[in-house]
Amino acid sequence: MRNNWKIIYYEDENSKSEVLDYINSLKETEQSKIFSWITILEENGPNLPRPYSDLLEDGIHELRIKVTGKQVRILYFFCYKEFIILTNKFEKKSDKVPKNEILKAKEIRKRFLLKYNNYKKLLEVYNENP
Repeated sequence: MRNNWKIIYYEDENSKSEVLDYINSLKETEQSKIFSWITILEENGPNLPRPYSDLLEDGIHELRIKVTGKQVRILYFFCYKEFIILTNKFEKKSDKVPKNEILKAKEIRKRFLLKYNNYKKLLEVYNENP
C-alpha cells in the first residue's frame, strides 16, 4: 500500500496561501469538514473518485466540498509522484468551473514548478515546514 501523499498549500511571494487563509476564515466545524476532505485526498491521491474529486483539464483537479450549503472547490495538481499542491479555491455558483479559476491554477503550477524544479529541492522545503 502506498504512503500518504504530501499536501502543500501553495504560498505566493508574500507567503500567503489562498486555500489556507480561506479555511482559517471559516467556523471550526467548516474547517474540520474541509480538513477531513483534504485528508481523504492525501490518503487516496489520484485514486480519489467523484464525488470527492474530479479532473478538470491538463492535470488540474478539483476537490469538491459542500460547506454550509455552498459548493466549495479547491483546485490542485500532483507533483513528483509524492506531492499534492493545493493552488486556489472558489465557491461554485454554476454548473461549469469558471475558466479563469482553471487558468489561475495552471499559472500557479507554472510558477511553482519554476521555483521547485527538482524533487530534492521541494522535499527539503517540505521537511522544513511539514
